[in-house]
Amino acid sequence: MSTHDDAILDDAERWRSRDLAVLWHPCTQMREHQTIEGRNVLPLLPVARGDGAWLVGQDGRRYLDAVSSWWVNLHGHAEPRIAEAVARQARTLEQVILAGCSHPPAVELAERLLAIAPREAGRAPLAKVFYADNGSAGIEVALKMAFHWFRNRGDEPRRTKFVALHNGYHGETIGALSVGDIPLYRRIYAPLLMDAIFAPSPDAYLARDGQSAEGCANDAADALAHLLDEHAGEVCALVLEPLVQCAGGMRMHHPAYLRRVRELCDVHGIFLVADEIAVGFGRTGTMFACEQAGVQPDLLCLSKGLTGGFLPLAAVLATQAIYDGFLDDSRERAFLHSHSYTGNPLACAAALASLDIFEADDVLARNRGTAARMRALAEPIAKLPHVADVRQTGMILAFELARDGDRRTPFDPALRIGLRAYRAALERGVLLRPLGDVLYWMPPYCVDDAQLALLAETTAAAIREASACA
Repeated sequence: MSTHDDAILDDAERWRSRDLAVLWHPCTQMREHQTIEGRNVLPLLPVARGDGAWLVGQDGRRYLDAVSSWWVNLHGHAEPRIAEAVARQARTLEQVILAGCSHPPAVELAERLLAIAPREAGRAPLAKVFYADNGSAGIEVALKMAFHWFRNRGDEPRRTKFVALHNGYHGETIGALSVGDIPLYRRIYAPLLMDAIFAPSPDAYLARDGQSAEGCANDAADALAHLLDEHAGEVCALVLEPLVQCAGGMRMHHPAYLRRVRELCDVHGIFLVADEIAVGFGRTGTMFACEQAGVQPDLLCLSKGLTGGFLPLAAVLATQAIYDGFLDDSRERAFLHSHSYTGNPLACAAALASLDIFEADDVLARNRGTAARMRALAEPIAKLPHVADVRQTGMILAFELARDGDRRTPFDPALRIGLRAYRAALERGVLLRPLGDVLYWMPPYCVDDAQLALLAETTAAAIREASACA
């Protein structure tokens, strides 16, 4: 190794030391980043820059970003068209209070989101946009809107409950966490949370032997119908992730469930809140996942890919009827929720540039071809001894790992199979971030054939290396 290479590695190590001296990282047991007995349990990767589907480390090594940096990056890192749009906006207006003020990017983005939002025949379209700062904040907005709408109506004092799904995830602020059902995130904060009603998940992985994904979805919908009958008049909204429960292990369900849910919400007079924060903007093969069931929610929550991965922004799309429920002479009947950076012009400009790319590059069509190649590359991996399931919805593909490939015998959590696979992949130049013992691919849409081949080869090697200890 040359003196130059030594200097680069030394610089990377200095960055790691500086980081650990001052930063507390999200979703991380920080002790795993410390050097214990000569090694880190969880390697810390100092990133210097992004380049399309690649992240470039401080030491110059390149890593394929197979998880789109927590599912936010759509068109590639440092995408020049979005970068230029943000720079252009920064030279004009960087921020202005959105209470009592307006600006062109916020208006134009709202118009364009409403124009492409899911539509259902015979149902009034989504008509208004409320901005927030991130996905969790968007869920908070939707929950508060639903509760407050019934409160304003005055004749439904008992409608204070929310229905959500087992294994669902909607964020980590208190309201969002209350309608989530992943124990790792929820358990410790349970005393702080409001009581939600949890319905069985339509997760196709839970299907009985010989049962189809659609049959599993219909069974879950039947259970939901019974639950809503039990709580008639108490519920104001039902919140779910359409088609894919992402943080819950990329568990996927049949669109038939969404159709039944829409019908049941109408029967019981409650709002359907679609959390498309992770699955929106082309991730599932259509612009929005709800389209695959032909349903339209009453409240649609968007974030993550909304800005192409450049800046934090969330949008909650609501019906005119919900909006009208807050119009009154009383300020107490107004929706007084706010964030300092609501509708930030820079973020709106990034989102507009991202939507332009969808049109200019025919992204959805290109994604269909990419998804087909992902499916083909996953077929040999499905035959590995410890792969219990391979599932895919559009640009999301997941590998469920279990002992001897038997879903009835998961690995002992103490083996940390997912973490072992993460380390093995990182050493080979691919950034995977498993969900427990589930490895998944959710790459930027710009990923090419050579990068996909590397991703498949690395995933197979990581699974073999990680499961060798079992």
